[in-house]
Amino acid sequence: MPTTPGGPSRAADNPILWQPTEAQRRDAALTAFSAFLADRGLGDYPDYPSLHAFSVTEREAFWSNLWDFVAVSAAHKGDVIAAFSDTFPGQETPRVRWFPEARLNYASNLMRYRDEQVALVSLLENGQRRELTYAQLFVDVQRVAAALQGLGVSAGDRVAGFMPNVIETVVAMLATTSLGAIWSSCSPDFGISGVLDRFGQIQPKVLFSADGYHYNGKACDSLQRLEAIVDAIPSLERVVVVPILAAIPDINGLGVACLWDAFCASGGDPARVVFPDLPFDHPLFIMYSSGTTGMPKCIIHGAGGTLLQHLKEHRLHCDLDRSDTFFYFTTCGWMMWNWLVSGLASGATLVLYDGSPFANDGWILLDAIAREGITVFGVSAKYIAALDKAGIVPSDRVDLSSLRTILSTGSPLAHEGFRYVYENFKQDVCLSSISGGTDILSCFVGGCPTKPVRMGEIQAAGLGMAVEIWDEQGSAVTGAKGELVCTQPFPSMPTGFWNDPEGVLYKKAYFSQWPNTWAHGDYGEVTASGGFVIHGRSDAVLNPGGVRIGTAEVYRQVERLEEIQESIVIGQDWEGDVRVVLFVVLAPGYELDDDLCGRIRAAIKENATPRHVPAKILAVTDIPRTLSGKIVELAVRNVVHGLPVKNTDALANPEALALFAQREELRH
Repeated sequence: MPTTPGGPSRAADNPILWQPTEAQRRDAALTAFSAFLADRGLGDYPDYPSLHAFSVTEREAFWSNLWDFVAVSAAHKGDVIAAFSDTFPGQETPRVRWFPEARLNYASNLMRYRDEQVALVSLLENGQRRELTYAQLFVDVQRVAAALQGLGVSAGDRVAGFMPNVIETVVAMLATTSLGAIWSSCSPDFGISGVLDRFGQIQPKVLFSADGYHYNGKACDSLQRLEAIVDAIPSLERVVVVPILAAIPDINGLGVACLWDAFCASGGDPARVVFPDLPFDHPLFIMYSSGTTGMPKCIIHGAGGTLLQHLKEHRLHCDLDRSDTFFYFTTCGWMMWNWLVSGLASGATLVLYDGSPFANDGWILLDAIAREGITVFGVSAKYIAALDKAGIVPSDRVDLSSLRTILSTGSPLAHEGFRYVYENFKQDVCLSSISGGTDILSCFVGGCPTKPVRMGEIQAAGLGMAVEIWDEQGSAVTGAKGELVCTQPFPSMPTGFWNDPEGVLYKKAYFSQWPNTWAHGDYGEVTASGGFVIHGRSDAVLNPGGVRIGTAEVYRQVERLEEIQESIVIGQDWEGDVRVVLFVVLAPGYELDDDLCGRIRAAIKENATPRHVPAKILAVTDIPRTLSGKIVELAVRNVVHGLPVKNTDALANPEALALFAQREELRH
């Protein structure tokens, strides 16, 4: 059945919530970059739209001058900026190769500062705090690199981390990548099968693991799972255990294991370690798709593309510099950890946190803003919604004077989330919703400190990212919903998938919908102001009567009701069509009666369209989510239709799937 656009845009008249002062515009790094281009005779760009247009029409000039502006440290840049510059990977013609003559070291760029400024602050849920200066960081990385080199680790080898978000994880990653080896990590809340589905594919030589971690008031042991993991990965030559729960963990059951301090001391003279200069697309990280519909795909990201893209996003889109204290709530199993750690290349102080974001009655992260002087505070959209539901008003008890920017990602930030921030945090803050993914290890659309923030909108497409919204015929549209695509190559594209030498899986993942165009799998729209609204994942789009509906449009209306704690919506195949089914988790003290169902339907009908109104509304006590906290509509849809969920180890709470199986209410 042919589809039609999902109704009129609701983003046409979004009010401005914040806009930079003239002084903020003048002092922004974006303004300095425009002046830098003008000084080089490359034109005048008085506003962001004109600068973005330059970045996508003069791509090679843009990326080359960005390299110079952010001062990438490299042995050689080369004269060729992009070879085969009009082709994506996986096509019949040769794929684009950015800076093919360049030689650099990612880790060296993150350790360019070696002074007494604090580089890393580590906070644990149990109250433990540690810090490390840039000078100390460099010394510690040298020691671990020497120990890895002593094991024979070299360029192309894989080193894995089954680690919480602590200082040792950053040190291990930098030591690994400084040698040209490839880093890959999972958070310690992954189950055994989830870890093996990932690390088992890449066969690491060394594994770093903590003995456990703290979460939600509990000490969670990792050693028992670690034994099973080590037994199942024959490539492992050494396991390095970091003490978190015990001063001296019992590692007798791990034959190839040693403790962190002993490992650091095993490499001899660390000053003898040489960090090699490597090609721009030398493999740096292996990331993983969510794995909820099958074996996770192993996505390889190159060193130069990751570095250049992250420097662009941090320096220009977040205005990050040495004066900043930068925080993002993330685990080591989510791409935002890699994104956060690259902030070292801008010289900022990074705040790492491991534990529940809602510890201390929901105040633990908020109190850290004042205590650490955080200037850039990154969280998920779900975190902001949860604070709103809990009635927490940060400005009532927290000194937020240091806070300049709030970043939000993980899922679309609803209008109510924008309103909550400006009413309950502070009015003078740039709220930048950002969206991209593990696939590109960065953002397609995100913040812009020189543009206004409008209710419900992501501010702009990223510089150098030729992002459009396409209808089903492959035509760009504004003010209507469609597929988010990127029409030109960019440096942070994956260099490939592991064990996919011909690029078959790679091409299928991103280029099967339209030739030579990256289709990202997000359903969104471009607004009249040049902003973006993401309405959900394309593969989760509802399609009742042939009308495409983004799931975020439903969540926005439902979760503003105080009776609803959370929700998940799917399309159920029914009588030759699709009907909308909404599952809700009720707030304590409420029940799903006819009155509440009626108010849910009325709110959706009034504020969205009649097509959005669910045919069925059912209560559940939990909603399944990935280990990075994203709800899994496709897994729920499979369960409702009696289809298998192939990889439940990718879920934080797989037992929740049973709540959706064989529901009598869905049989009529």
